Amino acid sequence: MNWLWLIIGVIVLYIIIKSITIVNQYELGLIFRLGKVSRLLKPGVNILIPIIEEPMKIDIRTKVIDIPPQEMITRDNAAVSIDAVVYYRVIDVKRALLEVQNYEYAIVNLAQTTLRAIIGSMELDEVLNKREFINSKLLETLDKDTDEWGVRVEKVELREIEPPQDIKNAMTQQMKAERLKRAAILEAEGEKQSKILKAEGTAESLRIEAEGQAKAIKIVAEAAQQYFKDEAQLYKALDVTNTVLKENTKYIISENIMDIAKKLVKK
Repeated sequence: MNWLWLIIGVIVLYIIIKSITIVNQYELGLIFRLGKVSRLLKPGVNILIPIIEEPMKIDIRTKVIDIPPQEMITRDNAAVSIDAVVYYRVIDVKRALLEVQNYEYAIVNLAQTTLRAIIGSMELDEVLNKREFINSKLLETLDKDTDEWGVRVEKVELREIEPPQDIKNAMTQQMKAERLKRAAILEAEGEKQSKILKAEGTAESLRIEAEGQAKAIKIVAEAAQQYFKDEAQLYKALDVTNTVLKENTKYIISENIMDIAKKLVKK
């Protein structure tokens, strides 16, 4: 009898446990009643009918899928290996559960085939230089095709683009040549700038020296002009005196006084 009650208790406990489903805030889901959608699972505690109803939950946060590396052929027949990551989130739980069996697997395969088609329409140089274009093109196609699955693709990023080894070697040599070229240009620019600065310094020095010489010449010229001006005035005064004295008969003054005065002026 005790065993019977124990069994009944276990069954009741199992029914209670199965009749309660807790849904996290970042989850949504559906309740299937005998295989048919009954209602939506919401965050919090949800009461079910045991055995008859079955819950299915989906994480609606943004998730990341790794697209594994795969070899692709470009339009100019170069083989490249590319991998990527896809950021997505479920926006319609009903379609995500009813329209596709495994939306993550479907997204990975769709991304691989779409990426292969995009790379096949581009040449190798374009693939290496137009990463953003490839990202946007892949995002546009994935978001459009996954809409019917209730999934929104939010972002796509290419991680690695690996060209063939011979192409990588050629790129390495080209980068080395570019670095050497830039170094030579920088060195030439430095020498040019040094010569310019040296020439500017020489020109400035010559300018300052010329200005000093000009000032000195000006001072000498002004002094000479003043000197000759004073001397001319004295000569004129002496000539006038000499003329007056010559006309005056009461005084006799030697004409040599002019020479004496001139000598005094020169002293």
